[in-house]
Amino acid sequence: MKKIEAIIKPFKIEEVKAALSEMGIEGMTVTEVKGFGRQKGHTEIYRGSEYTVDFLPKIKLEVVLADNAVEGAIKAIVEAAKTGKIGDGKVFVLPVENAIRIRTGETGDQAV
Repeated sequence: MKKIEAIIKPFKIEEVKAALSEMGIEGMTVTEVKGFGRQKGHTEIYRGSEYTVDFLPKIKLEVVLADNAVEGAIKAIVEAAKTGKIGDGKVFVLPVENAIRIRTGETGDQAV
C-alpha cells in the first residue's frame, strides 16, 4: 500500500475529487494548509500599507491505496490539479506498512 499526499491550489480540489471518484477512489482526507515553495508568496496593500504574504493557502489531499492503483491516481491528480502556472503543487508517495479498519478489524488492502 502507498499513501499519496498532494498539495494543490484550493480551487482545484473539486476537479481532483471528481477525477479520483471516476477511478473508483472514494476515501480521502482533505486539510486546509498554508505554505510556499518557489512561489515565495506575494505582496499586498492593506489600508495603505504594503506587506508580504509568505504563506499561501493550499489544500493537502491524502489518499491511501493499494499499490496497483497508485500510478493511475497520481496521473488523475496531476492532470486535474495542473494549471501550468507556478504554485500548482506537489505530489508525494509514501509507503504504508499497514491499515486497520476500526469498525470491522479488517487489515491491509481490505481496510482501504
